[in-house]
Amino acid sequence: MTHTTPDRPSGRAGGTVVPVLAFAGIVVAVMQTLLVPVVKDLPHLLDASPADATWVLTSTLLSGAVATPIMGRLGDLHGKRRLLVASLAVMVVGALISAFTSDLLLMITGRTLQGVAMGAIPLGIGLMRDMLPRERLGSAMALMSSSIGVGGGLALPAAALVAQHSDWHALYFGAAGLGVLAIALTLAVVPESPVRAKGTFDLPGALGLSAGLVLFLLPVSKGSDWGWTSGTTLGLLGAAVVVLLLWGVMELRVSAPLVDLRTTARREVLLTNLASIMVGVSFFVVSLVLPQLLQLPTATGHGLGQSMVVAGLCVAPLGLTMMFTAPVYARLSARYGPKTTLVIGLLVIGAGYGGGLGLMDAAWQTVVTSVVLGAGIGLAYSSLPALIIGAVPASETGAANGLNTLMRSIGTSVSSAVIGMVLANTADTVGGVEIPTLHGFRLSFVIATAAVAVGLVLALFLPSGRPPAHPQLRASSEEDAGLERAEAVLRGFRGRVLDASGVPVARARVTLTDRHGRPADTTVSADDGSYALAVPARGPYVLTAHATGHAPLTAPATHPGEHHPVDLDLPLPGRTVSA
Repeated sequence: MTHTTPDRPSGRAGGTVVPVLAFAGIVVAVMQTLLVPVVKDLPHLLDASPADATWVLTSTLLSGAVATPIMGRLGDLHGKRRLLVASLAVMVVGALISAFTSDLLLMITGRTLQGVAMGAIPLGIGLMRDMLPRERLGSAMALMSSSIGVGGGLALPAAALVAQHSDWHALYFGAAGLGVLAIALTLAVVPESPVRAKGTFDLPGALGLSAGLVLFLLPVSKGSDWGWTSGTTLGLLGAAVVVLLLWGVMELRVSAPLVDLRTTARREVLLTNLASIMVGVSFFVVSLVLPQLLQLPTATGHGLGQSMVVAGLCVAPLGLTMMFTAPVYARLSARYGPKTTLVIGLLVIGAGYGGGLGLMDAAWQTVVTSVVLGAGIGLAYSSLPALIIGAVPASETGAANGLNTLMRSIGTSVSSAVIGMVLANTADTVGGVEIPTLHGFRLSFVIATAAVAVGLVLALFLPSGRPPAHPQLRASSEEDAGLERAEAVLRGFRGRVLDASGVPVARARVTLTDRHGRPADTTVSADDGSYALAVPARGPYVLTAHATGHAPLTAPATHPGEHHPVDLDLPLPGRTVSA
């Protein structure tokens, strides 16, 4: 049975925890989006060839992909807040390195360190699951999951304004300042989670996954430069397949793997991760196409002739709409379940790209496309962590969401490579300069629509899950219901609620939720601290204990489904200090 090692939270999970964690996610997104306005100028700014300058972007992609599942697992083992602060601190160091240099190698080093911050998203989601009551969890996870789009949408016009009117190094000073602020707020507001996973860190597994990801993502991101049929590209892709297969075999034989592949192979986890790749593809296509369409000169016949700043403002509603869909997602998911919300989101994305094929003639039309796509992507992104959390034990939340975030990153990487190739192959050459064509833009939207269709098929095969209002304890009369309830309690969870010194805690509220986050049972501890909870079926559960004057405790546990109870004492982490 999975157990928790309680830690003393620095305070209660108050109302400021969610905005602070979401702000940390937004800071990470800002870091990613910083260079978008100056991408075309990087060779000149760094005095490097175009092929070498792209390593400034590729390095962040690779380090983020490697760091995301590793930081998630370390958070499960050693504390999610601790690793969240560490990932943000590494990002600040990387931003300061980039801020003080125009040397290519130092810039790549700084950007590599900044990519480590990508682990903040799954760590933030894990902290929310461990600390928040169920009624707040849905909207909170939705906001955290969509923060990557929110930050990107808000940062694009701001970064364009800075790049157009100031030294581009100021972008990195801004990112470092935001990172320091996020660290300070996290330390001041966010308590450490008491939930811990068993086992040790799987270093061979981390090295194997890192090697496999680098071997896969490197040719995906550089294939257009090297040639998709070149020996280097095909050789690296082949090596990635071999390394990842060997890594998978090794992970299945380890008692405490970096990624529990048996859990990952569950239908709901596997299909959610595959759908996440498709959502990642659809998210990035609009980010690649619309800024270029808006900034192309009107002399091309299809360009809209807007400045860098105006182009950023036209695409900004993509991120803003993602933020506003978080409360909408929470209501829809509470009523219909995250699967339905994911399906609705994908349908809205499909409508956005389908309609966008005919909305490329004016700047206001791109704003309409951005708003529709933002709404759909916001709903889809918000559904993904809820689906993952509902399918894995609490002690694996960080690693599982880290893997899911990685799947989205793979989707954006594949999207970048494919759309870059499409736009290059359909471009017109005018005066020695390649100009993207309207046909290329529309073909990119068609590819995005196809990815959404694949994601929709995958989502439809997910298990349905509407949250029931009560445990499934059916009986034909009140007397039968009482007998059935008593029998369920006898074979459920039981134990005592204790304080840090082992003294029983009376009147503590103990709640049991299943792996989908649905309430299964609730009770109040007796004068001797004892409690008993009914279990409707075998499987993983999460017990949460709350008592006045004490910090809350969250304890994952698994019931074998046999007709005898599971004994589990719940030691509250410690007393809180009232202001």
